[in-house]
Amino acid sequence: MSVVALALSDTVPLFELGAPCTIFGADRSDITEAGWYEFRVCGPPNVRVDQWFRAATEFGYDELVTADTVVVPACHDADMRPPRDLVDAVRAAYDRGARVLSICTGAFVLAEAGLLDGRRATTHWLHTATLARRYPRVTVDANVLYVDEDRVLTSAGKAAGIDLCLHVVRRDWGATVANEVARRLVTAPHRAGGQAQYIEPAVPKQSYDELAPAMDWALRHLDEPITVEQLARQANLGVRTLNRHFRSRVGTNPLKWLQDQRVRKAQQLLEQTDLGIDTVAREVGFGTAVALRRHFRQRLDTTPDAYRRAFSGATREGARG
Repeated sequence: MSVVALALSDTVPLFELGAPCTIFGADRSDITEAGWYEFRVCGPPNVRVDQWFRAATEFGYDELVTADTVVVPACHDADMRPPRDLVDAVRAAYDRGARVLSICTGAFVLAEAGLLDGRRATTHWLHTATLARRYPRVTVDANVLYVDEDRVLTSAGKAAGIDLCLHVVRRDWGATVANEVARRLVTAPHRAGGQAQYIEPAVPKQSYDELAPAMDWALRHLDEPITVEQLARQANLGVRTLNRHFRSRVGTNPLKWLQDQRVRKAQQLLEQTDLGIDTVAREVGFGTAVALRRHFRQRLDTTPDAYRRAFSGATREGARG
């Protein structure tokens, strides 16, 4: 069973603890039929959580070093200077082979440990300039929800932590399990990491409502060729207006959103059916196995065949560390 350890530091914000505790800490073995993560909360004795609580943690930072995945939520002192013992423990965990992910200003812990040097990373948009200035060897992207650099993952603030944690579940257990966890949390099953952190509310409410029927229609017709012009007609909008409203609501353009939905449906078909790759490609609207493989490689850095081997079947031996 894969061990996920959550690293607490003094005055850690309560909200940033919610996603990892709920997603990794609640037993989801009824979904996987093959166990779940072993979850540990690690921190100094009687550490403060926000301004209201103190945490009676069973585990200290020593246990971070033995974990398969280490989650570092926001480290919230005024100067974003993380405690040395936490930085050392996170670095030791990574050196031992752990996957490390940060939520919000937890990225400062990873940067201080040297784990972000030469990598893309993000944090809450309010603090990206400070992160870039303090750690010039880090390529800071202020415009995304999260960044996946294999064993080092970073997310923006607050709700983006949910997106990152679900992304990790998707990596470990597949799209079907991740979607079911999201459904139980009553949250969106997937927001791509490349979506914008902060979207200006420049579109009147009516335009948001007009997108829903068009998006629902597209999801019902993924096996058919769909053009941006067809989506615009379904929304009773011009193409330029549709693009602007999509950017404002979804954080991407209609064509990229559509391709993401096709990949997502392909993941579910590969997990849940024995359909051939050519048939899956037709069912999701990519037409050919060649096109499906290209989109899988671009978005998931794998092939449909490899994805099926990893995630097909009702059960799995356990999540990858």
